[in-house]
Amino acid sequence: MYIVAIAWLYVAILMAVAEVTHSTGTLLGGIITFVLYGLLPLGVVLYVMGTSARRRAIKAKESAELQYAQKASALTPDADSNAAGDAVTPVRKEA
Repeated sequence: MYIVAIAWLYVAILMAVAEVTHSTGTLLGGIITFVLYGLLPLGVVLYVMGTSARRRAIKAKESAELQYAQKASALTPDADSNAAGDAVTPVRKEA
């Protein structure tokens, strides 16, 4: 994937250089050529092609967090993290 990106930038640089060195060309024209024919389309294509990798990374992170939460809940004696036994102490009558 990266070899295509490098080749595309090479071609865009050559187009920009040809624009600048032409008798009626300008430096601004070369910069605009490089940005509009090189960087902008390449950025969009690489972003779209990287979508699946980003999605896999998010799923892996979520599954790691879920496994960590399950492991942490298995270590506590009570799943709700409450103390075992009665929550209210019994009241005695005075004799």
